[in-house]
Amino acid sequence: MLDLHRLRLLRELKHRGTLTAVAEALSYSPSSISQQLAVLEREVGVPLLEPVGRRVRLTEQAEILVVHTEAVLEQLERAEAELAASMAGLTGVLRIATFQTAAMALLPTALTLLREAHPGLRVQVTQTEPEAALPALLARDFDLVMAEEYPGNPSARYEEIEQLGLCEDEIRLAMPEGSPEDVTGPAALADRPWVMEPMGTEARQWATTLCRTAGFEPDVRFESSDLLLHARLVEEGHAVALLPDLVWSGRSADGVVLRSLPSGQRRRRLMTAVRRGGGQHPAIRACRAALLSTVEANSLAKPLAEDTGP
Repeated sequence: MLDLHRLRLLRELKHRGTLTAVAEALSYSPSSISQQLAVLEREVGVPLLEPVGRRVRLTEQAEILVVHTEAVLEQLERAEAELAASMAGLTGVLRIATFQTAAMALLPTALTLLREAHPGLRVQVTQTEPEAALPALLARDFDLVMAEEYPGNPSARYEEIEQLGLCEDEIRLAMPEGSPEDVTGPAALADRPWVMEPMGTEARQWATTLCRTAGFEPDVRFESSDLLLHARLVEEGHAVALLPDLVWSGRSADGVVLRSLPSGQRRRRLMTAVRRGGGQHPAIRACRAALLSTVEANSLAKPLAEDTGP
């Protein structure tokens, strides 16, 4: 019979890419990981890894094993959820990954609701962008990820992940005070310096596409994942930006002129993502309920509770 621990190591290698990354994540030495995978190879009787330069990749047979390992782990997620649901109080640890605007505008109030309803639940929060958080969710570094999706730019879908829509958040053109009143779209700001999120992020890809569709290449002089910095640069007259409404949650937009984008380009979607099979865990359900209650009390976001999974 195949050893589940070794199968999980193979799965970790699939998601993390290198033996060193697996070792760091699991607090093992790379040689120990390599030895365990060598034992697994002897158990199945075929090679599971093949060298590619200085790295290794999974063979076809290893990929088959990972698919079945995912199915076993999904069933274990369901078992953990049922076990937790059978207990009187909600305890344990819930690890959340979130991006900046959701962390500022929604998470603090949701955490207060969770603490009041479930004082025995320990919640750990890490701020990181969805592009990194979703693969980390698959690698079991987090239990719930808050993610975003931009209009006309759907995010990658993972069969192993369940997503649930949370809300919509309008994105607007942000300009310094004193800007022309007749600005109706990005094209009117083609000659202005821009601040955008870093290359490689979905936000940057969407913003660049929006500008190119409007007929110009944006002059991006400032790059940052900190949207508060974006707002500050606009306030001081150094740049124009595309800012979601949730940036202004709890703070004033004084010094900034906001204009709506053309219809169909206005709203990003926020959602929560968990590993398939984990959506019914009481801690996940409690967190999602707290987030939805927070959204319903926030005038800047429109609730959107629908399934957006694959």
